[in-house]
Amino acid sequence: MAGTNSMLSSFISHEGKNTPNTSPTYPLTQSTSVYGKTKTLKAPMILSSCKKKMKSLKVAKATLAMDFLEEEIKVDVSLTLKVTATVTVKIRNEVSMMKIPWLYSPNDMKHEEKGVGFQLVSTQLDPSTMKPKVSEECVKDWSKCATRKANGPDCFSFEVELVIDADFGEPGAILVRNNDNKELYVETISLDGFFHFACNFWIQPSHISKEQRIFFSNKAYLPSQTPKGLKYLRATELENKRGDGSGHRLPSDRIYDYDTYNDLGNPDKGVEYARPTLGGETNPHPRRCRTGRPSTVSDVTCETRVNTMISSTYVPRDEVMEGTRRNDILKGIWKGVLHNIPPLVATFNNENGVPRDFDDITNLYRNTPQVEMSFNKNGLLKFLDIRGSIEDIFKFETPKNLSWNVTSYVQDDELGRQTLAGMNPVSIEKLKEYPPVSKLDPTIYGQQESALKEEHIICNLNGMSIQEALDANKLFMLDYHDIYLPFLERINAQEDRKAYATRTIFFLTTMGTLKPIAIELSLPPNDTNIPSKQVLTPPVDATTNWLWKLGKAHVCSNDNGVHQLVHHWLRVHACMEPFIIATHRHLSSMHPIFKLLSLHMKHALSINAMARESLISAEGIIECGFSPGKYSIEMISAAYRDWWRFDLEGLPADLIRRGMAVPDETKPHGLRLLIEDYPYANDGLLIWSAIEELVHTYVNHYYPDENTVISDTELQSWYSEAINVGHADLREATWWPKLSSPEKLVEILTILIWTASAQHAALNFGQYHYGGYVPNRPPLMQKLIPQQHENEYAAFMADPQGYFLASLPSLFESTKYMAVVDIISAHSHEEEYLGEMKDTYTRWPGELKIIEAFYRFSMKVKKIENEINRRNVDPKLRNRCGAGVPPYELLVPTSKPGVTGRGVPNSITI
Repeated sequence: MAGTNSMLSSFISHEGKNTPNTSPTYPLTQSTSVYGKTKTLKAPMILSSCKKKMKSLKVAKATLAMDFLEEEIKVDVSLTLKVTATVTVKIRNEVSMMKIPWLYSPNDMKHEEKGVGFQLVSTQLDPSTMKPKVSEECVKDWSKCATRKANGPDCFSFEVELVIDADFGEPGAILVRNNDNKELYVETISLDGFFHFACNFWIQPSHISKEQRIFFSNKAYLPSQTPKGLKYLRATELENKRGDGSGHRLPSDRIYDYDTYNDLGNPDKGVEYARPTLGGETNPHPRRCRTGRPSTVSDVTCETRVNTMISSTYVPRDEVMEGTRRNDILKGIWKGVLHNIPPLVATFNNENGVPRDFDDITNLYRNTPQVEMSFNKNGLLKFLDIRGSIEDIFKFETPKNLSWNVTSYVQDDELGRQTLAGMNPVSIEKLKEYPPVSKLDPTIYGQQESALKEEHIICNLNGMSIQEALDANKLFMLDYHDIYLPFLERINAQEDRKAYATRTIFFLTTMGTLKPIAIELSLPPNDTNIPSKQVLTPPVDATTNWLWKLGKAHVCSNDNGVHQLVHHWLRVHACMEPFIIATHRHLSSMHPIFKLLSLHMKHALSINAMARESLISAEGIIECGFSPGKYSIEMISAAYRDWWRFDLEGLPADLIRRGMAVPDETKPHGLRLLIEDYPYANDGLLIWSAIEELVHTYVNHYYPDENTVISDTELQSWYSEAINVGHADLREATWWPKLSSPEKLVEILTILIWTASAQHAALNFGQYHYGGYVPNRPPLMQKLIPQQHENEYAAFMADPQGYFLASLPSLFESTKYMAVVDIISAHSHEEEYLGEMKDTYTRWPGELKIIEAFYRFSMKVKKIENEINRRNVDPKLRNRCGAGVPPYELLVPTSKPGVTGRGVPNSITI
């Protein structure tokens, strides 16, 4: 009760005529003298208020058909009522990957078990005090009466009886205080099975946090519609989540704030481990979640790195990955360790770890069916769910998109197909002019005139001139010239890293497939006597055949880097984070937009924090495994500064920007694709349109006109802060949509939901099956293509296959990369997929139009899955169906757990 006194004694009426109340005490109930006269009601009779004795209460009862019946119950307001709250909780008894040492210190265990306190808050004010009506606090020692739930060994359910006055009114929130010595996860709270509260959050023990956790009812309110009894709690909850911008974050905190990426380097370890800060004028970048760690000794502008052996990077407590999802990641890590043992041993016997032939690479994969092992009954193998021979324990699953009956490097038709239906289908663009023109500043980088000439492609245009091919929309391009060239000199100065800035020209065949017809390879113009650019064309003999293969490997390496750094990390993970932070800071959990976006924000902050620890950090996976190395983060910053635009992140706008589609109102989705068989675009537009339709219905239900959008203070603050603070380096850009109408809100929300769900799925969950065979998509190359005047040219001529293999990453580097993409391509056992109706009825109680909209969306998603399956067996669609051609399944909405190469989760997950 003391917590409620503290929380509510400072309540300020929002009617404008009352002054702040500084009284240290607060009357918790009315008519407390009549508690002896109690009446237990199993119907939710507190839905309406009683202001006179014997006044009738209208009680709503939901039926399965979502119709509502009314029942009159006579209640004497001199009586008090008992309502039963059913609570489902989880405790945390597992070994944690996310180290939280404060949970179970010896001193903590000295605290007595005091139970959990519950207190119901009405939507109404007490007219005598002008403060919210609240029930008496009920403290429950749930450990003595809870029933273990079937959905987990650490999940329990128990009931709590709360006493309220007869004129209490509609419940609006429930306050929960954890007096035990362990944190508690509250999954659900419902009153008599009818009224549900927004839960799924951790509550800290009272000796760690004195804060009572506020769980609002699932009813949605715009700020202007907030019941008087909830206004103060609504404001308080947002203030708690914003914090005051100072201090070191503790693992138990729930504070969301912004900071630059100043924690990627470790200058105290040595100058070679220093990295520039991402975010600011020099290296623009979206902001991350603030941790408040102290600065390094060597550089006060840098934050100290987390010692991951002791703790983990801070994310708000509610964002930490728990349970099955965390264990799935742990399993992936252990499997990766086992898979890396053979190449590590081989490295001891082979100084460079270079594969001797392609058998050394194919032997990394399992080629035989798995069988049950007699010794797989307990221990690590059982935990990892590994079956098969002892040999297979140390081998990778064979990527399902790898056809073993083709030669062991990407073929021309497959290179073209994967630009439309691979793990990076978002780089291909229409060639607008030939030769292509660089956008780099000539005063900095010199005149970047392309080496491509008419004679390089004219013989591969089916008798058309270049202009005719351009006009007929027959020429397309992968252009990585401008993103790589500014960094090439530094990239190639690194040990065992060699890269070009590539351009690849494709011709659209009469079968609707893309055929590569020229590759331009550019280097910085350092030596005036040696050309800095060369052009490769399809081979005519054995020598040009191997040169062409090397050129394609460099193109795929460029493509792999841009996919991972720009399209995957920057456009999805990094650019979504500011919107997620702003959502928690400015949109109450009662806000309808928060309720919509919360489905699509799960896990992203935690995954991004893990990425800062081990993916994009100094000596992290990206630096060690990809060509750009330590200059990767500067490439990300350049792409953000020069290329990223929020208004073009929606699928239709992106297709138009790349010239892959033109507006056409006579076509489905209002677009005409220039390549009809473009699996990513065709499937993606189905999902985009379904999301857009759902969002349109949802927004127009709550925002019938422009004024409701403009006057929504929380909504306007959310969008303004996401731009001006979260994307501060681009806040002056004129292309940001103006949040001034329901239509603009639909546009903004559709982009966010598309990015977090389908766009991430298309870019993430195919990484192992498309990139798990390194010769097809090497993350880095160790050698440039030999020139006739160079000493290595003789070695290349004598053993071209050996030269090709020596250009690839070593076996050990390859398996490290394969282990990582295997982990991040996997679905968890508790994945939540787009279109699932989980908790829809309780999340939007009584909102029939919203529930119907989600039902239609769910049905549409099922139809989309059926349509994708139909397309994948249509022989006319040669980019997704044919002999040896894998189906395009990355946008199939559902999936089983594991590395399946399909499935669209609601949010950014691994």
